Amino acid sequence: MDRRYERRKHAVLADCKVPRRMLHGALERLVGFVAPFAERLTDPTQREHAVAYCQGLVSDVERKNVEAIAYQHDQDRRNLQHFIGTSAWDHAPLMDELCNQIADELGESDAVLVIDPSAFPKCGKQSVGVQRQWCGRLGKVENCQVGVYLGYASRSEHALVDFRLYLPKDWACDRPRRNLAGVPKKLKFQTRHELALEMIRERRATLRHRWVTADDEFGKVGHFRRELHELQETYLLAVPGSTNVRVLAGDELPRRGQKGQKAPPFQRVDQVAALLPIGAWQQVDVRDGEKGALIYEVAVIPRVQAKGEGRAMRYAETLVVIRYTDNSGTRQQDYYLSDAASSTPAAEFARVACAERRVEECIRRSKGEAGLADYEVRHWLGWHHHQTLSLIATWFLVQETRRGKKAGPGIDRSAGAEDPRQAPAFGLEGCTASLDPAAFRATIAA
Repeated sequence: MDRRYERRKHAVLADCKVPRRMLHGALERLVGFVAPFAERLTDPTQREHAVAYCQGLVSDVERKNVEAIAYQHDQDRRNLQHFIGTSAWDHAPLMDELCNQIADELGESDAVLVIDPSAFPKCGKQSVGVQRQWCGRLGKVENCQVGVYLGYASRSEHALVDFRLYLPKDWACDRPRRNLAGVPKKLKFQTRHELALEMIRERRATLRHRWVTADDEFGKVGHFRRELHELQETYLLAVPGSTNVRVLAGDELPRRGQKGQKAPPFQRVDQVAALLPIGAWQQVDVRDGEKGALIYEVAVIPRVQAKGEGRAMRYAETLVVIRYTDNSGTRQQDYYLSDAASSTPAAEFARVACAERRVEECIRRSKGEAGLADYEVRHWLGWHHHQTLSLIATWFLVQETRRGKKAGPGIDRSAGAEDPRQAPAFGLEGCTASLDPAAFRATIAA
């Protein structure tokens, strides 16, 4: 192993360590943290189960499913299985509480709403929403469930605030299978884009923000961009390199049958990017110097007309091209379309593009540390119950991480007693773990 890499690895690991006193009182903080969510449940037994389940999700249990968590608490697994799998408690009030807390703690006027789908490989055909479809985790078409997540990324932190289960059309039309999995009778088929728009409409008033971003699965769909534009949302959406655009010279969009000067031809965005002169690129440092430089090269073409789904957009967009070197040393080039003002700085586009990656990290964190993918349920209710409590547990870990970053003499105080003005101002590097996950989970399990 390269010595420089070895030294850097040890430095990073050392940065992840915190004094054990930071973990003191973690169990009590977790119980207090879950209380506002548990209060949204009507039954005292359900409240107890909610606390126990969240404890299990942040513990050192290897597989964070109902059975393992029940054994950890020396409980009859059937009671916890009923609570998660089929008990008729409504997860929506708990998600409202989560959204409100994140808005209060992280809210910033220039924050970013991020849409990100995530797949869960599954066997069989009876688990709700399971079918052969694209699984990003495996990089191929596979038997899986797909959730569509709404993330919130501010300059201080990032967190998941909402989710929807994508129910494929075959499932939506299969009444016997729907009934067996407990899918609500009124639920109709919705595309992933429709699910994303539904979450944005529902949460945008609560979550202060300036931008919406998503990967090219969403950006390539013209009507999705138009819907956001009509909602007066400012977006920066990734698009494939094969997307067709034409660069506009004037203020007016070319129209069919228009006489006079011939409209410029449509070209693929990767072809447009290949023709950009050296002077079109700006270098933007998007990471705090303490974490090592990460340089984006950004080019902005302020007025283009995109074409997709057999029709041209009715308004001009901005084409943004970003190139960088990823962690493996591979050069990458990404393409985005935006309805932001043409005067928007390249650095601002780079910041928003980074926000999308921060929420991808958040989903990985939730899967790795809070059991987001560890469920073993088939029912509609079970899936939504597990997802809700996993996102709540992830939010607790985020809060504990933020406590670890507040390196002050009051570190042993409760999270609610800390002065938010003591929080350091973080840049675009996002969340770096400032507590040792293994030590933390061992503390929770004690």
